[in-house]
Parts: sequence; C-alpha cells; structure tokens
Amino acid sequence: MELAPSAHGRELLGRMRTFVDEDVIPAEAAHAAELEALRAAGTPHAEPEVLVRLKRRAQELGLWNLFLPEPVPAHLGVGGGVSVLDYAHLAEETGRSPLLAPEATNGAAPDTGNMELLLAHGTPEQQERWLPPLLAGTARSAFLMTEPDVASSDPHNVRTRLRRDGDELVLDGRKWWSSGAASPRCALTIVMALSDPDAPRGQRHSMVLVPADTPGLEVVRELPVFGRFEGAGGHPELRLTDVRVPATELLGGAGEGFRLAQARLGPGRIHHCMRLLGMAERALALTCTRALTREAFGGPLADQGVVRRDIAQARVRIDQARLLTLRAAARIDAEGARAARDDIAAIKIVAPAAALWVIDRAIQVHGGAGVSDDTPLALLWAHARTLRLVDGPDEVHEMVLARRELARHRPDDGGTGHGGDGGG
Repeated sequence: MELAPSAHGRELLGRMRTFVDEDVIPAEAAHAAELEALRAAGTPHAEPEVLVRLKRRAQELGLWNLFLPEPVPAHLGVGGGVSVLDYAHLAEETGRSPLLAPEATNGAAPDTGNMELLLAHGTPEQQERWLPPLLAGTARSAFLMTEPDVASSDPHNVRTRLRRDGDELVLDGRKWWSSGAASPRCALTIVMALSDPDAPRGQRHSMVLVPADTPGLEVVRELPVFGRFEGAGGHPELRLTDVRVPATELLGGAGEGFRLAQARLGPGRIHHCMRLLGMAERALALTCTRALTREAFGGPLADQGVVRRDIAQARVRIDQARLLTLRAAARIDAEGARAARDDIAAIKIVAPAAALWVIDRAIQVHGGAGVSDDTPLALLWAHARTLRLVDGPDEVHEMVLARRELARHRPDDGGTGHGGDGGG
C-alpha cells in the first residue's frame, strides 16, 4: 500500500510546510496578544486581524479547502480535489499550530464536517445558501449533537426533540460543547434531534439546519476547556426553546440523523489524528532543543538516560501512529470510509494517546516552563487530552474494534470454528 503523497500532494506539502514555518508559527505571539485584547474589550470570539491576514495568504498560496476530496463546484467556492491520503499529510503540518493553521486554511472543525454534509446531502437550495460563505471562510458553523443530560458517547441517547408543526420544524432541548457557536461569525448550526422515538433504533433522529440567529436558540454559558482554553468561537452550552425553521431545512431525509452523523465523523477523525501527530512532532522538537541547551547535574539534559529514552520512545510512538493513520487514509481513498471503519477506530485510539504521551514528556523536560504560557506545550496538551473524547471517547472505539475482531473468530454457520470475515 502506497502511503507517500502524490506528486501534487508533495508540491502542496512543501507549500504548506513553508506557510506554517514562515507565516503561521511566527504569528502565534501576535495572535495571543490580540486574543487577550479582544477578551479585555468584551469581544473574545471576534476574528483576530492576524487570522484574517493568514487566511488571505493561504488563499494566495492555494492552500484553501483542501480537506475536500472532490473539487468545489465553481458556483459555490474554490479548492478541494485532494485525496484523503494527501490531505492527511497536509493536516499533520497544520497540527503544528492547532489554534491558527487549521482555520487559516479553512480546514478547522466543525466547519469541515458541516461543509462535507452539505455537499453530500444538502438540497441545491441549502447548498446555495450556506456553502458560499462557509467555503469562503467568511462565516462559521456549529454542529449540535452532544447534550449535558445524557451520555452522548452513544448518539442514540440524544433527547433534543424535533416535531413537525404544519410547514415548520420545531426544536426543544439542550446542547453543549457546541464548538464555534459563540463566534459572532457563526451563521449556521446543524442540530441532531430525536424525531421519532418509536422508530427502529438507527432511524429515530434527524438533522436540521438552524440559522444561528433563529429565535429561541440561545447561548446559556461559555465552557472553557480545562477552565482555561476557549478555542475559536468557544464551546458553549445552548438552549433551544420552541426553535422554529421551515420544514425545507431538514438535512437529508427524516430519520437519517444517525447515518449522517456517522458519515460526517468518519473522515474527520483522520484530520484530527494527523493534526495530533503534528502537535506531537512540535513537542518532540521542543524536547530535543531543551535537552541540548539545558544543563542539570553537571551536563546537558540530553546526556541523561531517562531523557534519551523519552526521545526514542517519542519517535517510535509518533511514527507508529502516523503509519496507522496514513493506512486508514489510503484505505478510504481506495475502498471508502465504511471499508476503513476498523482502521479509523484504531487510529482514534492510538493517535491521541501517542500525542498526549509525547507532549507530557516534553512538559516534564521543560519543568515549570512546560506548564506556563512561555511554551505552547500546555495548549498542545489540552488539545490532545480533549481529543480522547471528541468524535467518540477511547472506550467506544475500543468496544467497536473488539466487537469486530471477535466477530472474525466466531464459528460460522458451517461450524468450522474458523469464523467468517466479520467486521459486521
């Protein structure tokens, strides 16, 4: 299986690496200062000017909407046409600056998954209304699935109710960790809701397009990650009270919510995992620089056996996770996301754990500096730890992977004891 980028992918990768090295990472300090000024002004989720400049530069370089495997229809926007495998390599580069690079290239969640949903399942009218501003990066969106009152690791538990009232759809419920919903640029929310509690288990939920300014949709409170990190557009708790939209805002068919959610989350996990490896690579580079320049106990930290062991383990863990993730990306290209579901579950277990381990050891080598804002390590750690929950916690992916593995070893109907191909 070929895991290297294509010729086109290599050319884009060179451009992306240069962009991150020369434009994005040098802008991080200015970005942090601008965010602090915006917080002080009471507008914490306004778009920083430094990000506007980076987005303009990314568009000039052709590093725009690359997450889409098919070219964007000309009347809707620009970009796309990059294989999942090529984009996996590109996503790793953006992960080295997770607050800036993904959004600077219009590749940040949840907008990417929402745009994919609209392109694949939206009506022409829905696409014409919502995709141009999202593909242009002038608007943001939110995906409302997780709820505070239920274990949302099982999306069948979602309780927000959806009912039909004449020509309108009516929503009532609570959502939280609604990434991007606090941004003043958030124009659209996609809401997963219970539409038919008596239907078969996988057909009880539907998805609805709800403009962010719809009456009855309100932000209840902000939810900073680990009490500190707000993220672009926040992750607020929302309340939906008699929220009404035209029935034409149903996304896909009635009862299609669970299927659409699974389709949306699958390829997006590749993006998350490769960005995690970019975070880990940056943490490892910082570890090596620190170990070579910092002295303790009569010599540089790099001479300490425990530090060398951590560096070696970091390289092995990153490379192992990368190979597994690239294999999943290549399989999606060749066979589709459904055929790659075991690989996707595996990388969602492995990549966050690998990145978290590497970042944790980098913090240890940096001592007190590692938990301060003098390095990006605290931010990277918070991102990596959160991604052990995002798009399904570790335990769910372990459960799914184990179930499919066991299915391969169950006796088949012929009683041979060797089992079938499983994977069910």
